[in-house]
Amino acid sequence: MMTYLVTAGLILGLLLAGLAVNRLYQNFARNNPQLGPFRDPDARGCGSCSGGSCCTSSGHCEKD
Repeated sequence: MMTYLVTAGLILGLLLAGLAVNRLYQNFARNNPQLGPFRDPDARGCGSCSGGSCCTSSGHCEKD
């Protein structure tokens, strides 16, 4: 039973830590607009385009 409680506590702790990091990132982006816009984690699109590519309005990566 103790293993279950420890595991559940660790999972909850990891989830809360992830939320805290996301909140810190949002606040940093809000306080430093010169560094670029906040990247929405729910947005689908070109989050991982390789170098030399650009994102189109359709969300697909295309080479130059």
